[in-house]
Amino acid sequence: MGSSSGSVHKTEEEWRAILSPEQFRILRQKGTDNQTNNRGREGVMIIEGVTNLISAMYYGWTGDISFCAILSLHDFFWDKTVSMNRLRGTGEYDKVFQEGVYNCAGCGTPLYKSTTKFNSGCGWPAFYEGFPGAINRTPDPDGRRTEITCAACGGHLGHVFKGEGFSVPTDERHCVNSVSIKFVPADATSSL
Repeated sequence: MGSSSGSVHKTEEEWRAILSPEQFRILRQKGTDNQTNNRGREGVMIIEGVTNLISAMYYGWTGDISFCAILSLHDFFWDKTVSMNRLRGTGEYDKVFQEGVYNCAGCGTPLYKSTTKFNSGCGWPAFYEGFPGAINRTPDPDGRRTEITCAACGGHLGHVFKGEGFSVPTDERHCVNSVSIKFVPADATSSL
């Protein structure tokens, strides 16, 4: 349950050499997936926001609009768009339900069986348990969440939540960053 005392030890430079910048940010710096599968929707949302702004101006919004106000409104709509896409978006493996194993993207250690994956509706892959001994748990300093990391390399996977009422055997949801894992289909593992 504690911190990583795993068997895979690399320097920061070695990790940077083998991981993509996004994998490094998430696995080594404890980042979060950007949930970008709705790429392109941002522009539509901005146009919808601007259309609403123009309608508000036409139908009685009085006063001058300065360049700063337009920038602020653009930032407002952009921020809301990004947040809405993250809520609506999905990580690469969120909707994958074929048979196989999910390995750590950093070191290749098997972490989850596909049979423990379920649809939580959160946009990130959700599992109710990992392979025994494959995942470490560490409470966040604020005590609100529990971080999960690969026991072998210490790579950040995401967080685990308990008692959310999902119909799963453990009443837990491992909310995992898609970038932190690699899916290996069952037919690929059986041929090895």
